[in-house]
Amino acid sequence: MPTTIDVFAKAREFERLELLTSARELDLLPYFRVLEGPTLPVVEMEGKRRIMLGSNNYLGLTGDERVKQGALDALQRYGTGLTGSRFLNGTTDLHVELESELADWFGTESALVFTTGHQANLGALGTILGPGDTVIADSGDHASILDGCVLSRAKLRAFRHNRIDRLERALERAQGDGGGILVVVDGVFSMEGDVAPLEEIVDLCRRFGARLMVDEAHGLGVLGARGAGACELLGVEDRVDLRMATFSKSLASCGGVIAGPADVLEFLRFQSRPFMFTASGVPAAVGAALAAVRICRSDEGRELFARVLANARYLHAGLSALGFRVVEQTRLADGTEVVTPVVPVVVGDDWHAGLLWKALYDAGVFVNTALHPAVPPGHALLRTSVMATHDIGTLDRALEVFGEVKRVFEAKHGSLTSGP
Repeated sequence: MPTTIDVFAKAREFERLELLTSARELDLLPYFRVLEGPTLPVVEMEGKRRIMLGSNNYLGLTGDERVKQGALDALQRYGTGLTGSRFLNGTTDLHVELESELADWFGTESALVFTTGHQANLGALGTILGPGDTVIADSGDHASILDGCVLSRAKLRAFRHNRIDRLERALERAQGDGGGILVVVDGVFSMEGDVAPLEEIVDLCRRFGARLMVDEAHGLGVLGARGAGACELLGVEDRVDLRMATFSKSLASCGGVIAGPADVLEFLRFQSRPFMFTASGVPAAVGAALAAVRICRSDEGRELFARVLANARYLHAGLSALGFRVVEQTRLADGTEVVTPVVPVVVGDDWHAGLLWKALYDAGVFVNTALHPAVPPGHALLRTSVMATHDIGTLDRALEVFGEVKRVFEAKHGSLTSGP
């Protein structure tokens, strides 16, 4: 007898469908907005020039002529695509050069380049872990980390975001699970922009015999004297087992990398299904990433790191002065504040976040909107982020818009500073 259950039903009845439909009708949907040019500090988007405060182009290198030339040179040499996986026929000398430079930058024995950052996490976690192991993840970890944990079929123990006491409890419980233990955390968390307490985390991992993997997607090319990420900044590089990064943020391209011990990376080359059975990234992406890495590792790179963080401090101070609830910067045990390019404004209510986003958008400022499940329920936020190439005049104009939008919004809906 045929089944009466339609697998498409979930697509037509999912819990947020009504909210999504209403948002579309009111033109409040902040997603899938169409760019009409490069991601620069001011962009062309849907027929209007808008200040871009919603890009991960932290160093502004997507518009750099050397990065574009790197992409063009690779395109001319290898064509538009490689039509096969790295494993079979999609590895070029550019991949080899890029892996060598990335390993040297990270200070690791080896590095392995994947087609996307998502696949790097999926491929590493889904291969290294197995059903008998335990993986312990921060609740704020990127979705690709959680996807890799699910793929591995390892026992997943999550702990509340950046709560070291909860991590310690998870490690204690994992001792009885019977397998290997891997802790995996973001170095810089993508929505809140805060930094993991890596010094305490590595101490706990050593104490309990666990391995540690750090996702440096939002830290590479930003934090540390040489821009190698949160692990470098916090002085724990030699105690972290695996590091991951993407090319779609500071490196102005698309791809991902896992860096670590040579034997572990060799294992991934021949066992990681997301690596072996995915087409190689297009040559232009690899060429652009290699050019961006070389800029980051030059004296100019250090200037860019300083500039993007100075812009982040400026925007954070400006939004705070306007009375927005800006997520506080991470403070280390010695009192040092760690600044990242992500400057989130907490709104709380999903609808209020949508209304604020639309008012900013109409006034010429584009930001990201993070709603549940990207953030906890009732903690919707406007995620702003800066580039090294933003100038103060552009940031001041954006702050003027934020101030005017806040004034109009609060006249209609009440204070933005109340809530969870």
